[in-house]
Amino acid sequence: MALIRLQKILADAGIASRRRSEELISEGRVSVDGEQITELGSKFDPEIVQVEVDGEAIRSNKTKTYLAFYKPRGVISTMADPENRANLGDFFRERNERLFHVGRLDKDSEGLILLTNDGELTHKATHPSFGLIKKYLVETEGVVSKENLELLTKGVILEDGLARALEVKVIREVNSKHHWIEVSIHEGRFHIVRRMFEVLEIEVQRLIRTDFGPITIGDLKEGRWRVLNSKEIENLHIALTVKR
Repeated sequence: MALIRLQKILADAGIASRRRSEELISEGRVSVDGEQITELGSKFDPEIVQVEVDGEAIRSNKTKTYLAFYKPRGVISTMADPENRANLGDFFRERNERLFHVGRLDKDSEGLILLTNDGELTHKATHPSFGLIKKYLVETEGVVSKENLELLTKGVILEDGLARALEVKVIREVNSKHHWIEVSIHEGRFHIVRRMFEVLEIEVQRLIRTDFGPITIGDLKEGRWRVLNSKEIENLHIALTVKR
């Protein structure tokens, strides 16, 4: 078998995402056949060596799990929380896999989030160079003009640089100051959609992520999850083969 980078071995075993696995190696918490490894470029054959994290041997994870979850508002995007706040892990305690979430949604936002034990996919899906397109439904309060929508696609200046939506369209106009707007964007900066509307002095009352790359939330109910089907998994892997 070809030699594989140690961080990928850890990620494939569902220990952590590849980025977090690199941190575990740098922190001196990983050993191979009893020898502490801290060099990130180290490669091994996972079939013939014993890899340990904090003294505990890892097991090869040959079964991959891919889940779509509708995160409710008020739930934080972590698998555990020392302050006992509602978190993603609360909804998956009955599952045996060590899951980690693909990207985040802020506490006040809701909608689609993916969970998996596939560390390599997690790394790619959250890396800016792959730029998966995300779609959001945004309920707004305030005047939304044609000029506002054009500004969102042309780009608005935030404190951390230019932000630009790929597509913006009004889905429903409740009244002149109350709209549902669909926003497509490939960036994942902190609160980016909320901040873009804030620049235009439009209040976001509700924000729902409906699509993550080729995966859509469909008719999934709040607080519920489903297993991705084989076609969805294939499409997700295809979408992650081309870097921006």
